[in-house]
Amino acid sequence: MNILLLPTYFPSISQFAAMVQANSITFEMEDNFQKQTNRNRMYIYSPNGIQLLNIPVKHSKGDRHQKTKDVRIEDAFGWQKQHFKSLEAAYRTSPFFEYFEDDLAPIFQKKHDFLMDLNFEAMEIVSDCLGFDLSYKKTEEYFHEATQFTDFRPLANGKKDTLEFEPYTQVFGEKHGYLNNLSILDLLFNEGRHALDYLKNQSL
Repeated sequence: MNILLLPTYFPSISQFAAMVQANSITFEMEDNFQKQTNRNRMYIYSPNGIQLLNIPVKHSKGDRHQKTKDVRIEDAFGWQKQHFKSLEAAYRTSPFFEYFEDDLAPIFQKKHDFLMDLNFEAMEIVSDCLGFDLSYKKTEEYFHEATQFTDFRPLANGKKDTLEFEPYTQVFGEKHGYLNNLSILDLLFNEGRHALDYLKNQSL
């Protein structure tokens, strides 16, 4: 399976399952940025249920068709501190948060200019934590019809991603029930290195 994906912020479990099961991974670099997609957001399991963490981005004036690779992060809002506090509140009591905390903390301290750079670094850090050897190519043109790939680009839009996965133990599961297909961080903090086997065994 040769897959085509969009780089997203701490990707969904569906995206990581596709990456782990693929023979080759290619990331789309020439798409136009779309608001309200996982390009700049992730979903976690907070004490109050599902929580959206959104990276604020700068929108170029007069250019509705800005490429994702050109999108810059807006740093005026202290979003990194807020995101890390939210992750702590959600996962401090999970089995593996403290185990991976030091690996993940730098991404919430380092200043990235471009959203795409942050997304790739996030994916690479998580892959290291999982024990997954992430190797990939990048597109040099936009494919309207990606006939040579299994096209998983729609997974970047949570509303179009309807994949269902096997339940695993979540921190607030007794309170709110199982929440399907959150950010890969939810699986990592709850399952640790077992997460990789879980991803290999999910149906896409």
